[in-house]
Amino acid sequence: MNWTLRPATPADLEPLTELRALVMRPDLERLGRYDEHRVRQRFRDGFTPEHTQIIEVAGAVAGSIAMRPTADDLWLEHFYLDPGHQGQGLGTSVLRTVLDNARATVRLNVLQGSAARRLYERHGFVLESEDPVDVFMVRKFL
Repeated sequence: MNWTLRPATPADLEPLTELRALVMRPDLERLGRYDEHRVRQRFRDGFTPEHTQIIEVAGAVAGSIAMRPTADDLWLEHFYLDPGHQGQGLGTSVLRTVLDNARATVRLNVLQGSAARRLYERHGFVLESEDPVDVFMVRKFL
């Protein structure tokens, strides 16, 4: 599958907000945590175009991924793929490319029971801590 990454712009906010709501809904409902407003507002509150890239396939938005720097490492956030593009290797390819360019330790959190955890484990992420809702993972920079 041919894909590209482009920098996000403020105009990407609302389409990505809707994509997040769509992608997160099954896991949030399973955990009893889905809220129509909150799932969107949390994305709006944390969206930083300068750290976000848009995944495009055939010129159309297929998803997003963000790498937010902190003092010591990077946080992988807002990695969402449109359901029509899931299960085809796109997530693996994008994640590999982003991690190959990340010259730092990378941290993330994923919801308990999410299938995405297996993707992250295949890319070297290990459990750091967890609570009833979130699993926090880390991939050390060697």
